[in-house]
Amino acid sequence: MALYDAIAGIYDPWSRSVTEDIGFYVAEALAAGGPVVELAVGTGRIAVPIAESGTRVIGVDQSEGMLEVARQLGRERGVEELLDLRVGDLRDPPVAERVRLVICPFRSLLHLPDETEKLRALRAAHDLLAPGGKLVFDVFAPSRADIVETHGRWLEREPGIFERADWDEGTRKLTLSVRGGEQAATMSLHWLSALEWRRLLDEAGFDPVEVFGWFDRRPHAGGEDMVWICHRRG
Repeated sequence: MALYDAIAGIYDPWSRSVTEDIGFYVAEALAAGGPVVELAVGTGRIAVPIAESGTRVIGVDQSEGMLEVARQLGRERGVEELLDLRVGDLRDPPVAERVRLVICPFRSLLHLPDETEKLRALRAAHDLLAPGGKLVFDVFAPSRADIVETHGRWLEREPGIFERADWDEGTRKLTLSVRGGEQAATMSLHWLSALEWRRLLDEAGFDPVEVFGWFDRRPHAGGEDMVWICHRRG
């Protein structure tokens, strides 16, 4: 069973307040034209709005439970025919098509445990792109204040859904636990600095690379959030 199968039923309520990235990714999809590949597509929080814009989405996720939620959402919104959802790993996505845009929203690359695995995923995304195509993703590196404020505490993020963050600054690892009713999961996230991401992106074959500090495209000035737009080299 994939990690997110255990919380597929509460994932959307848990993340319901996260809306600031949707318009950003929809705009990128409209500019690129379809199809768009979304890695770690989850419950379709981003993919379904992209499909509602008239753009076909090829979505890849390891969790069949999350994909079933996405399929149901696509049916409810009348865009099922624009969603091509596939079970697979973002380091080796089951996608033969070559596209002009690959996206990996909501910090999903942080689930990969180290730089080696992150580089595998970035190279896999590169190989999905047609010449001139773009990879767009977002990640974070926590501030000291955020670590102090949340470390080791259960917080009610949404009604009835609780979250606990255990931070290890030495290994730059976040152990995140989520529970709601009888559904619960614990996951690990590994963060990098902006300079380290730039190095990996260069190794993966991306140039030029832009990084923003938020989805309004403000310049990144060393804050926690990083939104990357990466052009396939060559």
